[in-house]
Amino acid sequence: MQHKILIVEDEEIIRLGLQDNFELENYIVETAADGEEAVAKADSFLPHLVILDLMIPKKSGFEVCRIIRKKHPECFIIMLTAKTEETSKVAGLEMGADDYVTKPFSILELLARVKAFLRRTETVVAPEPVQNQDAIDFADIHLDFKKYEATKNGEPLELSAREFQILKYFWQHRGEVVLREDLLTDIWGYTPDNMPSTRTIDNHIVNLRKKLEDDQTNPKIIVSIRGAGYKFDA
Repeated sequence: MQHKILIVEDEEIIRLGLQDNFELENYIVETAADGEEAVAKADSFLPHLVILDLMIPKKSGFEVCRIIRKKHPECFIIMLTAKTEETSKVAGLEMGADDYVTKPFSILELLARVKAFLRRTETVVAPEPVQNQDAIDFADIHLDFKKYEATKNGEPLELSAREFQILKYFWQHRGEVVLREDLLTDIWGYTPDNMPSTRTIDNHIVNLRKKLEDDQTNPKIIVSIRGAGYKFDA
């Protein structure tokens, strides 16, 4: 299967360089130089993954991310940013980005991250300790992993593809302590020699709690285990 990648970058040298590198890896690549073109290309090209620069004209990377996430929840989004502030990274994740890479970046690292994301579309997220389920219900929440649809109290929930994967993993390991490193390995596809900061995990959990918990300051569904990780208590 040839995966499709949309590269959204207004700097031509970077855009063409990324396109060349990903085409050499046998990906089908389309590019966009601004936010409006990115949204249109996402609708027509239907990429498996979007590499999205934060600072682009016409529509910001944040706005493009929000639109693509809403219209194409199964699509992975890696955000590129020249900013090193933690708030920019968190804001990107809140808009639905699955991961972020800070400029300047290593093309080999970016390629590795893309491969890790797309590998998840071809393999089961984790060994199944219980029967595989396409849909589950807990508390007042319904998740359909096949259709990428979610509701809370009957109202639609906007979840990213990555958030569906995290929740499916938690459901498969409900009642167990899940280490942050387990999530980075089994969901993100990282290996011990290229493991990023576990802050990436914490940011995703914060966003999930905002959507799932009745009181995110006193979580009942995704519970923190000090010094270890999290436990899913459905």
